[in-house]
Amino acid sequence: MKPYQTFDHTADLGLLVTGETEGDLYANAAFAVFDTITDLGRVEALEVRRIHAEGDSPEDLLVNFLREILYLYNGERWLLKEIRVIQVKDNALEAEACGEPLDGRKHEVCKEIKAVTYHQARVGQTADGWEARVIFDV
Repeated sequence: MKPYQTFDHTADLGLLVTGETEGDLYANAAFAVFDTITDLGRVEALEVRRIHAEGDSPEDLLVNFLREILYLYNGERWLLKEIRVIQVKDNALEAEACGEPLDGRKHEVCKEIKAVTYHQARVGQTADGWEARVIFDV
């Protein structure tokens, strides 16, 4: 079972993401972005990228982290295969992403995601772990 669900939002894409820990939540959010963009079964973990993000709140951290993640695709034409959140502390996050450059002969882009928004962004702890809601411009 995927650690996220999509939901309809006017002309946009919404994701409801879960994780057992706060780090899992952010990793699952990054996974959800790239799982939406392409078939991850065709992406290989050939290169490693370090990611650092900061925010003034958990929601701000989530949006800033996903902006960094989305820049890998939109700015560098790079696809994430897997991610490991090394640390989440004081509204800062360190992660390590593995993936490869986008290759039109190998990878199909299923859905273009243009940007992450603050609209209705939410991060919180639940009885079962952590949950986040985030909306993207597509």
